[in-house]
Amino acid sequence: MNKSPILAANGQRKPRKKVSVKKKPASSRKKNGRKNSRASWYLPRWAVRVLAFLLIIFFSALFYWFFIRPYSYRWKSCSGDKEYGVCMPSGFEVHGIDISHYQGNINWQELIEYQSPDYPLQFVFVKATEGGDLGDDTFQKNFDSARKYGFIRGAYHFFNPGAPAAKQAQFFINTVKLDSADLPPVLDVEKKGIRSKESLVKAIKLWLDIVEAHYGVKPILYTSYKFKTSYLNDSIFNSYPYWIAHYYVDSVEYKGKWKFWQHTDVGSVPGVEESVDLNIFNGTIEELKAMTIKRKISTKMQ
Repeated sequence: MNKSPILAANGQRKPRKKVSVKKKPASSRKKNGRKNSRASWYLPRWAVRVLAFLLIIFFSALFYWFFIRPYSYRWKSCSGDKEYGVCMPSGFEVHGIDISHYQGNINWQELIEYQSPDYPLQFVFVKATEGGDLGDDTFQKNFDSARKYGFIRGAYHFFNPGAPAAKQAQFFINTVKLDSADLPPVLDVEKKGIRSKESLVKAIKLWLDIVEAHYGVKPILYTSYKFKTSYLNDSIFNSYPYWIAHYYVDSVEYKGKWKFWQHTDVGSVPGVEESVDLNIFNGTIEELKAMTIKRKISTKMQ
């Protein structure tokens, strides 16, 4: 084979020079990736300040709405009379309280002697029972004392949506002996539990029917303004005297008929160490007495 002229001239082929490519270390590549990532999310300093300001406004509004607004009425200036540590609703002449074991040992003599002469307390509701088997251990003492010291008295049952309504009604009947001049029995409904609205309405109506059949008078239905409008707005409850719990407002916002208004839960009255609920009756003292039971009713054990 003939040699090429180039090889013939030089005697041998010259090796080609390899071009070396410098590789960046892996750590360097990662750092650059991080820099690029950070650069893509970078916000100008003014934008960070604006975002921080908006977040402060947002969370401040949330805090006010849930923690300040519901209780702001307590710090409002009182345009009327202030008694028992709160601003009293104007235009009502009959006032009262409701009590349970939460109020502790009550000094009834002090309560009757040192209450406000302008806003005398004339009626007392006493907690008697809760659910199907939980009695208030101060009930009988408080109930007897209320009569002894001249108050128009009433007894209430705290409804437990998880217990059978018939059992709860019978438990109240077995516990509470109402006399003439006592107010009608009260059903306190504050919880829905896991019941549907229809099931809750049915259970409450059953309790009311059983208790009405025994005492011969329509029970009073107690609940909050929101609970009433949300769950107990059925027309079957329209014939029952309504006791509305609505705090931190100047007047009742409920548009239907009502008999009692629990306007605060932070009242301070003589003879009671703990805070107490204050109530007004929507009428005269004569109208309140007209609501009372006219005959003595004993308990019926089953």
